[in-house]
Order: sequence, then structure tokens, then C-alpha cells
Amino acid sequence: MTWPSWAGEKTRIANSLSRHQHPLPGIAAPAALDCLATQFIASLRRESYYQVVQRGPIHPRRADPNDPGFDAERAVAYHVQNGDVDEAAWLVFLMTHFARPVDTGWLRLRDVYGRLGQGRWDWATVSGNPAAFNAWLAANWQGIRGKFGNHRKYESLRPNASRPMSAVVDSYVRWIGPAGHARFFADVVRRAGNDPHAIFDVLYRELPMPTFGRLARFDYLSLIGRYRIAPIAAGSAYLDGATGPAMGARLLLDGQARSATPLHVLQARLDVLDRDLGVGMAVMEDALCNWQKSPDRFVHFKG
Repeated sequence: MTWPSWAGEKTRIANSLSRHQHPLPGIAAPAALDCLATQFIASLRRESYYQVVQRGPIHPRRADPNDPGFDAERAVAYHVQNGDVDEAAWLVFLMTHFARPVDTGWLRLRDVYGRLGQGRWDWATVSGNPAAFNAWLAANWQGIRGKFGNHRKYESLRPNASRPMSAVVDSYVRWIGPAGHARFFADVVRRAGNDPHAIFDVLYRELPMPTFGRLARFDYLSLIGRYRIAPIAAGSAYLDGATGPAMGARLLLDGQARSATPLHVLQARLDVLDRDLGVGMAVMEDALCNWQKSPDRFVHFKG
């Protein structure tokens, strides 16, 4: 796959990879180098999409889950533009919890957020009475359409499941607290300092939701940063607990997806690599994860 407007950036990345000060045995073959450079472009394009949706005014119908024009990404941007940090961050949480499968998109999020066409489970309502939300979910879960995204496929809407949504929502509401998201993030900034990487790291390590593992934490916080809800950015690929990104890093740096190099050494080498590439750790993590699935032939992963 080629994206003509990104051709120059792909060439720059490929040249930076091939000229890197340390050997990168995973891309010794030209096909692997081209494939990885293309995956970096695919990841950069995904990042740029969030910038695009935040440009210009957004119609309110884009933020209405019961309107055919609803779009979750633009809904977050709409609430940010209108100063409703609570609703923007709540939607980011829901996007992360459900994830977006390729075939049904945000249908499951829409059905839950839009109360199956009977209103809206917005932040004020849910945080003010989580028990009411949980009772509604228990009574209506079988009528909710769509499905969870691939990375969240073990989640469930069933009230008696081992990973029920009600427990995740309760935990999130307690974490943010009654003062809301703006106050919560401001308090973390005061505690962690002004470094976006340090703030991200504090939040990553303290995030308490029971089913939010390494990837969900990374995705939630990356979205919070992309929408400038809080001044944060990933300064690490957070390889501890990672599968795809760690395998991608090992394949690139060691030539073996299951090498024995310690994770902190891999991260240090990725830090050096990114000084050449300048793409940031969110792009690095995404590109390496996707590349290792098919290192010699580009596959465009959209889910």
C-alpha cells in the first residue's frame, strides 16, 4: 500500500533506519525495511487522524449517540472544544473499554452510551449514580448490539461475568473522584511535575481499573494526550507485559522475536532509535506491534 502524500516521510524513515548507528538485524532484508517503514507511516497516519478530527467546528449531532451522524472520535473533540472535559474523558474511557472492531465499529458504544435510544449515560449521570447505570446494564445487556474490539474480546456485559463492565465503571468513577476529570488531572500534574512523560508514567502505574491491562492503560492515556485533555505523552513503549510490541522490538533489534535481551535494555535502544526517527513512543509501539505480525509483507491493520 502506498500513500503518495507520505512518500517523503517514508523515505526519511527508511533512510534513518538503514543508517542507524547500531545494527538492526530485523530489517537486513530490503523487504523487511520497506515493510517496517510503511508500518511507521500507517501509525503516523493514525496519529494525524486525531489532529484532523479536532480541526474546525464540529456539529453537535456528531456527539449524539442516538443520531446517525454520531462519531466517537469527533464526539470527544466536540466536548473538548466546548470545554466539557468530563464528557470528553468519559468518552475516551468508553472508547478504550469497548475498543472498535472493524465490522461493527462503535455500535456497542453507541447502544450503551445512548441508552438504547432512550437518553444518554453521560458522565454526570453515571458518576452521580453508578448503581443506576449498573442496574440498567443488567436489565438491558442482551439487547445491546455490536461487540468488543479484538483487544477487549474477553470483556463482557453480563452482570455475573468474570469481567463485568459494571466493576470497571465503578472503579473508574472512584478513581476520577467527585471533583471530575479536570481537577483529577490537574492534581496529578502538580504531583508529577511538568514533564508530559513523567505525568503519563504516574497515571499509567496508578490506573486501577481491574480489566485495564498494559494495552488498555496505554491506549486510554494516549487518547487523553492526543485530545489534549491532559498534558501527557508516552515516553516509553511500556514493554513490560507487552506481547506484540516487545516481540517487534526484539525482532528489530536482535533479529529474533523471542530473544533474551532484558526489557529495559530494549527500551534504551528504542530511545536511541527514536532520536533518529522522531516519531514518539506511541507510534513506535504501534508500528513495531503491527510489523512483527507480518515483517516482510505490509498488512494494513485497522482494528
